[in-house]
Amino acid sequence: MPRFRKTLILMATAASLAPALGAAETRTYSLPEETATLRAGPGQETAQSNCAACHSVDYIERQPPKMGRAFWEGVVKKMIASYHAQIDEPDAAAIVDYLAATY
Repeated sequence: MPRFRKTLILMATAASLAPALGAAETRTYSLPEETATLRAGPGQETAQSNCAACHSVDYIERQPPKMGRAFWEGVVKKMIASYHAQIDEPDAAAIVDYLAATY
């Protein structure tokens, strides 16, 4: 197919899609109220202020029980490295201690 014809087909396709793309409606939704709470223990407030800033406590509650320090250390490192959680080193250590002892 000649280049000019390909270009013409692409331009026609783009022009036909433009109205549909511009007419997209904004959708909103409400999340349910948070019902889960972090278990009591040293470091609970640090975990609440850092972890619950990005996800619900349910996420923590759904992790396998009694996985130990190495597991939680990996989870906290993943949140920092992969999801760019803004957790400083002292808080990260306190969160790992809290989660390993509590969950």
